[in-house]
This record gives sequence, C-alpha cells and structure tokens, in this order.
Amino acid sequence: MMIKSYHVEFFTATILDWKHLLDEEFKSIIINALRWLVQEKRCKIYGFVIMPNHIHLLWKIADGFERANVQGTLLSFTAHEFKKSLKTDGQMHRNHLVNLSDRSFQFWQRGYVVKECWSEWFLEEKLEYIHYNPLQSHWNLSDLPENYYWSSASFYENGKSPFEFITHYKE
Repeated sequence: MMIKSYHVEFFTATILDWKHLLDEEFKSIIINALRWLVQEKRCKIYGFVIMPNHIHLLWKIADGFERANVQGTLLSFTAHEFKKSLKTDGQMHRNHLVNLSDRSFQFWQRGYVVKECWSEWFLEEKLEYIHYNPLQSHWNLSDLPENYYWSSASFYENGKSPFEFITHYKE
C-alpha cells in the first residue's frame, strides 16, 4: 500500500450561506481544533485567518493521513462544538436547520476549496492573501495584518504569536 503524501495546500471553508457565525467564541473553537490536529501530528499549519464567515488555511496534511479525514475532523468537530455552544446559550438553531437525510443542522458549506501550492511563489501569494483578508474594505477588521488577532500574520511579521502550533513555511 502506498502512503499518501500531500503538498502544502490553500484550504478555504465557508459558513453555510456566508452567515457571520464566527464570533470570538467560535473562532476559539476553530483554534482549539487546529491546535489538536497539529498536536496529533495530522497536519502542519503554515498560515491561517479566521474571518466572520470563513477560514483560510495554509496547511500540509501529514503523510499517511487522508485529506478528507483531516478536513472532515476539523469541520465536523467544530460544527459539533458550535451546536453545543448554541444550545447552552439558549440561542435558536433556526438559522442552521437543514432538511438533509444525514443531518438536521449544518454550519459549514459543502464544497470547500483546496488548491495545492506547487511553488513557493504560489504559497507566498496565498499567505499574503490570507494575511491581508481582514484589511479588505468590506471587512475593515484591522489596520495592519499583524494587528488582526485571528491570523498568523503577527507570527510572520514579528515572530510573535499566541498560536504556538504555527510552523514557518520555510521550515
């Protein structure tokens, strides 16, 4: 049997219907899931940003793991945690009800984007895109990439980050 091996990938997942679900609590849930995936050696995270309704990652699935399983773990775990959080808050789930044979709630849109980074140039382009996403005029979430907390930009700009699971893409 051949062991699966992947390139670094640019991964995007979006909240169903582009709803602005990802508040501070839900962003923390995503961070904890990323941390766990790295601790379990299922992937390396080279860059990320968590926006109000989507996430972008630059990551490499670890050899021997299936891409679908690692992605599925991230999205399934976070969705279950989102649902638990909404239940304990007493918030209504109506915004996330779906009528599908395999589920009654859905948070993540199906059909996420995966682009393999075949060159360092492409990887750097995606990393810059990730880091400048919060500065886009329709978001206006930060004045500088490194000042947006939910991102790897500060790690690359000044070597400091609250997210210890990030690996520099040149390592």
